Amino acid sequence: MAHQKQTAAEVLEEASQRTVTGAHALMLSLLAEGVDTLFGYPGGAIMPTYDALYDYRDVLRHILVRHEQGAGHAAQGYARLQNKAGVALVTSGPGATNLMTPICDALLDSTPMVCIVGQVYNKLLGTDAFQEADVIGMTMPITKWNYQITSADEVPEILAKAFYIAQTGRPGPVVLDFTRTAQMELMTRPFSYQKCETMVSYHPRTVPKDDQIRAAAELINKAKKPYILAGHGILISQAEAELKAFAEKSGIPVATTLLGMSAIDADHPNYVGWLGMHGNYGTNVLTNECDVLIAIGMRFDDRVTGDLSQYARQAKVVHIEIDPAEIDKNVKATAPVVGDAKEALKALLPLIDEKSHPEWRDEFRKYDVIEEEKITRRTLFHDGEHIKMGEAVALLSELTKGEAVTVTDVGQHQMIANRYYRFKKHNSIVTSGGAGTMGFALPAALGAKVGAPDRQVVAIIGDGGFQMTLQELATIWQENLNVKILILNNNFLGMVRQWQQLFFDNRYSFVDIKNPDFVTIAKGFHIEGHTCRERGELRASLEKMLNHDGAYLLEVICEKEENVFPMVPAGQAVDKIRLE
Repeated sequence: MAHQKQTAAEVLEEASQRTVTGAHALMLSLLAEGVDTLFGYPGGAIMPTYDALYDYRDVLRHILVRHEQGAGHAAQGYARLQNKAGVALVTSGPGATNLMTPICDALLDSTPMVCIVGQVYNKLLGTDAFQEADVIGMTMPITKWNYQITSADEVPEILAKAFYIAQTGRPGPVVLDFTRTAQMELMTRPFSYQKCETMVSYHPRTVPKDDQIRAAAELINKAKKPYILAGHGILISQAEAELKAFAEKSGIPVATTLLGMSAIDADHPNYVGWLGMHGNYGTNVLTNECDVLIAIGMRFDDRVTGDLSQYARQAKVVHIEIDPAEIDKNVKATAPVVGDAKEALKALLPLIDEKSHPEWRDEFRKYDVIEEEKITRRTLFHDGEHIKMGEAVALLSELTKGEAVTVTDVGQHQMIANRYYRFKKHNSIVTSGGAGTMGFALPAALGAKVGAPDRQVVAIIGDGGFQMTLQELATIWQENLNVKILILNNNFLGMVRQWQQLFFDNRYSFVDIKNPDFVTIAKGFHIEGHTCRERGELRASLEKMLNHDGAYLLEVICEKEENVFPMVPAGQAVDKIRLE
């Protein structure tokens, strides 16, 4: 049992001489893994574990969310900023099922997470007992690994495997279904813990093979129009310095995926923008003109490729990817490189020639001029009556010097935020990419703030997504977290409305959303805020939000039917991108 002022090391030293329950073994295993924070919500089947947690409250911080989905997204936000597994702790049945959206989200976006879920007594398994659910069966398709713990003796070994699997190779979520029997019974031997460093059936390759590196370098050196596509893997492997050195030596233009943004300074001369359905004009069009495509830590998602049959058919592809299952899955690789992005770039750097490719890089600038004239200037320098979302984000970027952590929800505001925020600091974007989860931002932002307490964290959210998880305002208040919340309110489910306008003959089917008074709601949670309706008040409003001592909600009333461009229509080729 932990005592006040004991360190984690002292707690572990004392426990190594005793026999403990499975619930206490869980707490000690978490400490041995270096865990300092849990996001959770108690309930019947996990109550023995919460009882044990009471004894470790001085060395393990527990953050009580208001919904289990919030626990998962908060753990994701924490994991993305800490670059280690976030931990969620919930009860059985509906507690477990409420956690499934974040688990799915974490799998698609390669976020390490260990989810510990309560379960009924061993003897009740399979009887449809109160709050029993087949967690193993339901989470099998959306986890890297899952396991049902039915004995206290299993706890240390299973926890060690869980963290190893979640954090190595391509990161992802692990679920442990922890029966009440295993939580309550005593281990048959004194507690001991050994971190997992290898597994017989799991061998993620981090260092790429020499022949793959040489083949990739040969292709790159012969290229006339090479093009780097930098994905989330750059941030996960902390390869930002290697990417910069590689780009500068080779002279190759760099574009990022949505989740790869902030991997390179937005003002770097080699940076040409971001890819995908709402990415930049040149970055998309010139994908179909390059001769060598160098994809690093990205999986060729459909939002990046558009019509695969029309995607980069002219290019030879170097695909650097830690997950071998992604190689050749969507785009055939000429030179596959299986391994960690950081290790691959370090190995490639001495083998590539020093070049500059000025004419090729100028091609991107030509498209930038067109995009600036047709879209950017019309957004940022207009005399219309209403505030455009891009104005608010561009001004936020200016006021924060591009150094804030932006946590975005899903929808038009998400695309606008990543279009107009100029990232100057690495690992500054937390968003839901693969799953596209509305309701992600608010709980993820509180988790991000816990993970990076010294950084400015701004949640940028649409009026629709905010209402899915707004109860987490209570968590922000209770934990005294200095999270800034910027609601870009157009009184529509904006992205769906845009599609209905462009592709469904303006048939606005159930997207006009009548919103509550967000500022009053925030004040009900003891969070200050105000609404900005006039362009002339925008700068002062943002400054007030950023300078406020504590959490703050700023609602900006935006143009109702603003559309996000550029846009690659769904299922079309990336070079068919629309500017209006």
